[in-house]
Parts: sequence; C-alpha cells; structure tokens
Amino acid sequence: METNRRRRATDKRLAKRLDRHVAFLEKELDEIDRGIGEAIKCSPAWCKTEALLKSVPGIGYVTARTLLAEVPELGTVDRHQIAALVGVAPVNRDPGLMRGHRAIAGGRTSVRNVLYMAALTAIRCNPVLRTFYNQLITRGRPKKVALVAVLRKLLTVLNAIVRDLTPWRQQST
Repeated sequence: METNRRRRATDKRLAKRLDRHVAFLEKELDEIDRGIGEAIKCSPAWCKTEALLKSVPGIGYVTARTLLAEVPELGTVDRHQIAALVGVAPVNRDPGLMRGHRAIAGGRTSVRNVLYMAALTAIRCNPVLRTFYNQLITRGRPKKVALVAVLRKLLTVLNAIVRDLTPWRQQST
C-alpha cells in the first residue's frame, strides 16, 4: 500500500518519507520472516511438516508457514472438516432464483486467501491439479468455480500428506 502512495507522491519530501517508511516495513517483514524460520527450525515436528507441505508443487514457504501457524488441525481431521474449517466447503443458500447455486463462506479467511494464491500457482506448475482444473473447465464449470475446486482439492491433499507423513507423489491425487 505504501509503495502505491509512493508512486503517486508529487512532493519530494513526502516521497522521501514514504521511501523511509517502505524500507522500515520491509526490514520489519524480513525480521518477522527470520523469526518464524528460526521457530520452525527449533521444532522438529514443524520442520518436518513444513518440508512435507513444500513437497507439493505450487506450495511455497508462505503457504506452508501460514498453514502451520493458522491451521493446527491440519492432518488430524477429515477432508470435510478441514474444508469447513478453512471455509472452502460449499454452503447451500437457495434464495429465490439462485436455487442450486453454492458459495463458500466462513472459516479462516486469511488461510483461504493464501490457499487461493497457492491454487493459482498450482494450476500453472502442478500437472495433476492443472489437469483437474482443465477437466472442470471442459465440463462447463466457470473458471472461478473450477479454481475453488482446485483450492479445496489442494487443501485435502495437504491434509492427507500431513496426516500420513508422506511427501507429494505425482499419483497422490
């Protein structure tokens, strides 16, 4: 957000202040990332879980660490419960002409947002999830619906990987 303000700043003094503020925020973010990394290294269980999560193509350290921090139930509940916890389970709301249309709602919004970005990445670099996405598109599903389906599948795969303590294999879905 501050970088957007910086681009629009016309006053040189304001631009300098914004540059200092952006540099400060970047430094703080680096320190927080370093602290999280050190905390994970201190815990063998977290270290192993992070490695398992990152074994999936399309999952980076941000997604893995978000799941570690905000979904401690990962690997201990079934696929329906984890989908409901994160808020990617379809909710049946049938107002008027919208009969049969489902939406996702509730759950942990921050986790859902991170997984949404991970699903976008997974569609590009994970052949299994790309095939799943393309099949849904071919069957006439809207792209956003197909993307949410990929998100849910990705979450259930990650849940199974943590539950079984086995890294990603191409045949795992």
